[in-house]
Amino acid sequence: MTWFKLFRTPSTIRKVSYMPRKLPYINREVSWLAFNDRVLQEAANPSVPLLERVKFLGIFSSNLDEFFRVRVGTLLRLEKMEYDADADVVMGGSPEEILSQIHDLVMEQRRKFDRIFRLVLKELENEGIHIIDERRLSPEQENFVNDYFIHEVRPFLIPILVDKLKEFPYLENQVLYLAIRLSKAANQNDKMYAMIQVPVNVLPRFTVLPKEGERTFIIMLDDIIRSGLKQVFSIFDYDIIEAYTIKLTRDAEIDISDDVTKSFFEKISRGLKQRETGRPVRFVYDREMPEDLLNYILEKNNLKNFDNLIPGSRYHNARNFINFPKVGPRHLQYEAVSPIPQPFFDKKTSFFRALKERDVLLHYPYQSYDYMVDFLREAAIDPAVRSIKMTLYRVAKNSKIINALISAIQNGKQVTVLLELQARFDEEANIFWTTKLRDAGATVIDGVPGLKVHSKLCLITRREDNRNVRYATIGTGNFNEITARLYSDHTLYTSDLRLTNEVRRIFTFFKNNYNVPTTRNLIMAPFSMRQQWSRLIRNEINNAKAGRKAHIYLKMNALVDRDLINLLYKASQAGVIIRIMARSICSLVPGIPGISENIEAYSIVDKYLEHSRIFVFANNGQELFYISSADWMIRNLDNRVEVATPIYDPRLQEELRVFMKAQFRDNQKARILNETQDNPFRVDSSGKCYRLQSDFYRLLNDELIKQESTG
Repeated sequence: MTWFKLFRTPSTIRKVSYMPRKLPYINREVSWLAFNDRVLQEAANPSVPLLERVKFLGIFSSNLDEFFRVRVGTLLRLEKMEYDADADVVMGGSPEEILSQIHDLVMEQRRKFDRIFRLVLKELENEGIHIIDERRLSPEQENFVNDYFIHEVRPFLIPILVDKLKEFPYLENQVLYLAIRLSKAANQNDKMYAMIQVPVNVLPRFTVLPKEGERTFIIMLDDIIRSGLKQVFSIFDYDIIEAYTIKLTRDAEIDISDDVTKSFFEKISRGLKQRETGRPVRFVYDREMPEDLLNYILEKNNLKNFDNLIPGSRYHNARNFINFPKVGPRHLQYEAVSPIPQPFFDKKTSFFRALKERDVLLHYPYQSYDYMVDFLREAAIDPAVRSIKMTLYRVAKNSKIINALISAIQNGKQVTVLLELQARFDEEANIFWTTKLRDAGATVIDGVPGLKVHSKLCLITRREDNRNVRYATIGTGNFNEITARLYSDHTLYTSDLRLTNEVRRIFTFFKNNYNVPTTRNLIMAPFSMRQQWSRLIRNEINNAKAGRKAHIYLKMNALVDRDLINLLYKASQAGVIIRIMARSICSLVPGIPGISENIEAYSIVDKYLEHSRIFVFANNGQELFYISSADWMIRNLDNRVEVATPIYDPRLQEELRVFMKAQFRDNQKARILNETQDNPFRVDSSGKCYRLQSDFYRLLNDELIKQESTG
């Protein structure tokens, strides 16, 4: 069966000759919340190992924190200014209408989260893992917790008597606090309010207590503090001490000043300090908190009439569940798998000699990211290598990539790095790495004025036979060996002159921004990407109208751009078969008669985060394959430097074909994206189970073995 027939036979294709005036779109924020609901589905899914379900609860919470900091913050700013009604951010309603939708959806998801959390707690107990609070401690556990509190926790606590101060203490962004009420049983009117920050920045959120038999007990830091509050406030004559968690989320926008006397580095540094004083966008509190204490906090922080007041349970900052202790039997976690070797690289003594023979495509995390690190390490000590140039967006905390670049500098290589200082929430880390690289002797480019550099490029120049020979990597994901274990991404390794020469021109542009590069093979935003994707879609439309094969298969994180969505609608009406795999946001509405009935859209949430962008066009039987760093959003197409590379090697095209087939065959983790945003799982009538991430591991291994055996 051909790839084309895998989805739909030509006889079932309907061609529609009109485009209705009113086209359907799903607001990006509503679509994103539907994505986070898919994460909750995994937390509730009994087929997912139990500790992984706990982790999905943490991922859901972390996602929601960022959503409020970034997206809700943007909408709140738009409320107070003029905006483009056609802009992606407000597509589907006014800011006020969207904020109202968000509030209702978040409240419903919060209730769902609480139900799932209670269910997971029960299932953990069935496995002998008990999360207990300070009220359920045995005498032995109480002694352990008391000792831990005295020696480890109390030194980091700073209790503040808030009702004794003229001004309420500043609530830091995303910081967990205990709001405390001290009172007397004999006289409830005699009370005092206090605050304590929960120091999760220096202490673990979870502490494993000594085992009792075969059972494991875990207590949260919040409850350890609660257990010691009588010691903290022992100088006061109060016999009732109650503590309730609160958390304030602030807008994450950074204001970059126009001060021409300051470098971009200095402006970003100043903007980071201002971010921490951003306007509130969400206040979460324990719904059991007494009304008088809640009202006091709201009044003192000017939040009395605040829209985003979110009542919650006893515990907040559930994002910490991502780092829940690895306790219990092995079946409670995903089975660890070993990375598949890249046999072509492994049988060569040098990456450069290998790439002289042919291109290589690596698939993470199915294959080890060590190949990228070793590639740089080889370049660092190779006497023939003259220079290394890279774009860095997010790097690991203890980056092996950075270490390899410093090694290259120490070995006399010229190292140039464009380190994007505007990588959201990584700005501080990137300021640190900028300083470290400059101190080591690298040329560091802070960025391109007016554009965020999101492309994933590495260019190594080597002197061979008295001429410069270039080798490049072009990828979909960051140069980060930690996230490469968790994110599904692809990187092309190549010495193809058509590509390496154009990568060189892009680095020249980074240094001299007036020198806009001309690229005939690479597709580059913001200069040609929008136009090229549009041209390729129109080509499929023309082929469909002429009765030729026409299909478009798209994989990305987000599909939001209105112009490209409209073109996909036109393509559907012309009879082009369109399949979309959008991990998070999809503003396109598939399956609407007369508009998008030839379009199907899915999303996969599984063990690995689907991060790669892949674009395939039928091209009248001569399929075109691209991988890219860019989603189809205005910010990627018009406001960032992004790169898409064609994949020319037929062997590598086949690897992507296998990968994309596995994507659209998945009937275990794929959800259907539809107008109602209810995330039904994709099913088929074959009776067979297909799961992309486990299937591709096996398929990739088989395919590479087959390729190597045939030379």
